[in-house]
Amino acid sequence: MPQGTIKTFDTEHSTGVLLDDGLKEHPFDREAFVASGLRELRIGQRVRFELQGDADAPRVSHLNIVSL
Repeated sequence: MPQGTIKTFDTEHSTGVLLDDGLKEHPFDREAFVASGLRELRIGQRVRFELQGDADAPRVSHLNIVSL
C-alpha cells in the first residue's frame, strides 16, 4: 500500500489532497474519507492509501493513518 502526506483537508466537506512519496498529488473525496472510518486528518499527517481505477485516472478509495 503506497504512503503519502496530507497536503490539504477541508473539514467541512471531508475532502482533500494527499502527496505520495513520488510527489504526485492525489485528491480524495468524502466517500474515501468516510470509508476509512477516520474522524479527522491534519495537514502533514502520514497516511497509507489505496488507488482504484485505471492508471490514467486513479482515485483514492481508502486511507489509513501511518503510526509508529
